[in-house]
Amino acid sequence: MPERTHILHLTERSLWDVAREHGAYRMSTRGRTLEQEGFIHCSTSAQLPSVAAFLYGSYEGPDELVVLVVDPARLDVPVKYEASEPGAEKFPHVYGPIPVDAVVEVKPWR
Repeated sequence: MPERTHILHLTERSLWDVAREHGAYRMSTRGRTLEQEGFIHCSTSAQLPSVAAFLYGSYEGPDELVVLVVDPARLDVPVKYEASEPGAEKFPHVYGPIPVDAVVEVKPWR
């Protein structure tokens, strides 16, 4: 499947490691779970740099940051492109856990 159809999620490696142990990824965004937020925040490749700057800035945590490359065709939950307010840029939101087999690649972030 062409990469342009993939959506991306930036996270800490330890959170991805937990997801691999449990079979699904359940974090929405930095410090917030799927259950707290209602969906998992994702981005396109063009949106990722600004999302990384906003969420992680000059992150110096104990974990390496990684980008989960998600194939939406492998999800069994809805993906909706939504804006935080009318007229704002739309981002992909995954309305449920991301099964580990929907993650087709894990790349280090910078």
